[in-house]
Amino acid sequence: MPDNDKIKATGEAAHELFMQGFNCSQSVAGAFAGDMGLTREQALKLSAGFGGGFARMREVCGCFSGMVLVASALYGNTDPAGKSDFYKEIQELAASYKERNGGGSIVCRELLGLEKAEGTYKAAPRTEEYYQKRPCPELARLAAEITEEYIEQRQAQKG
Repeated sequence: MPDNDKIKATGEAAHELFMQGFNCSQSVAGAFAGDMGLTREQALKLSAGFGGGFARMREVCGCFSGMVLVASALYGNTDPAGKSDFYKEIQELAASYKERNGGGSIVCRELLGLEKAEGTYKAAPRTEEYYQKRPCPELARLAAEITEEYIEQRQAQKG
């Protein structure tokens, strides 16, 4: 049975990290630092370049990249023979994220309603207007909740 309190708390932790100014990937990865056996600083560093769809290029959503980073740290294959099985799990995570995020995508620019990237590496200032028009804080919450559900499912399978 899912631990809904833990799922919600992890989602809230990711949301709060985003609201503190961290990028979307850092927000998700940072919420799972302890689970990955990392300090918060290490998790934030490892995920820093994935924000904004890879450094604001608006490619793969940073929240989804954070999910993949956490799943890989916890359950990634160490034997090449296990590669396909793990790819299947990541594709299942992608399907869940697409289904539940309201945009049906794992692509940053599509989730933001952009036709193309803005063409700059400079992070947008975090203003009240920014938070009103960006789905990112809620996407970070959702990504962390899906990841927590995935971890619980994996643990239940073990035993």
